[in-house]
Amino acid sequence: MTEFTHLDDKGRVRMVDVTAKAQTERQAVAQGRITMNAATFAKIADQRVKKGNVLETARIAGIMAAKRTAELIPMCHPLCISHAAVDFFPDEATCSIRIESRVRLTGQTGVEMEALTACSVAALTIYDMCKSYDKAMMITDICLLEKSGGKSGDFKRPSE
Repeated sequence: MTEFTHLDDKGRVRMVDVTAKAQTERQAVAQGRITMNAATFAKIADQRVKKGNVLETARIAGIMAAKRTAELIPMCHPLCISHAAVDFFPDEATCSIRIESRVRLTGQTGVEMEALTACSVAALTIYDMCKSYDKAMMITDICLLEKSGGKSGDFKRPSE
């Protein structure tokens, strides 16, 4: 069973030991999308959602989530993140908002899960703040766009 990094030789779950790994600069960029009806999209764009500024609240939630990923994902290491950002790209034609997160640190393990968690929680926050208008909103396309640093090297998702 040693080919699985999160299992010991008896098949028990464990956190990977990164003690001997060199610290390197690491970054991950992830995205997600939330699609909604036109009326809900307009309320967000015009800041008319009764719960407040949806995108700024979602930005804060995403950054907070990146910092707390180890509390949510059992085998993630607690990390000292040096930068986390969440940005939004509204698309009126599709009544959707693309969410992009970027997380950086210098450390012994990557920040892919932190970037993915930031996008996920930002999307969930938008849903929570707007669900009284549109329960059919759909969260999709959560994926890693790119990562750099570490033993496995760089990754960039091919354009579709």
